[in-house]
Amino acid sequence: MIPFSRNFFILKYTLDIYERVVTMNAFLTVIPLLLIRYGLLSILNREGLKRAAFFTPMIGKEKLAYSLYQISNILIFVYLCFLKITTNTYFLYAGLMIYGLGILLCIGSILNFAEPNQYGITDKGLYGLSRNPMYVAYFIYFLGCVLLTKSLVLLAILIVFQISAHWIILSEERWCISKFGDTYLNYMQKVRRYF
Repeated sequence: MIPFSRNFFILKYTLDIYERVVTMNAFLTVIPLLLIRYGLLSILNREGLKRAAFFTPMIGKEKLAYSLYQISNILIFVYLCFLKITTNTYFLYAGLMIYGLGILLCIGSILNFAEPNQYGITDKGLYGLSRNPMYVAYFIYFLGCVLLTKSLVLLAILIVFQISAHWIILSEERWCISKFGDTYLNYMQKVRRYF
């Protein structure tokens, strides 16, 4: 029989290791997004990577929205460096499910985005359900990060991010109508903006 003090030491050591493993820096949650958004898309279609990085010309309030979008995007990535994820809450399970869904939607939207139709419009796969599945995926992905970290500040940044993304989407739609004409208007009639 092992003495009580040794059992206590083994249990304490095991719990210390468990706590270090399950408490991780939340910035690690961003790695899959970076690998999917830049790595996977560059492997599938280098031209698609350029298309995804293109922002349409902005007018009026859209310029402010673009600035807020970029600032909130940077703040999300930087702020996640200072947050931790722990397993001591029910938020973990909800956060993991939403985060996982965000990853799957990111992968699906990137796979679809890499293959536009002959007119240059991506309208298959997730783009047959939403005109902006990449933006929807980012929102869901970062909402999972909010739940994993239980951060109200991150939630506030995400709300600014999503509101500004809406204005960018409106400018992209205006640009797509001018570039693709009736083909894009028909697509708009068939497929909703978000879901």
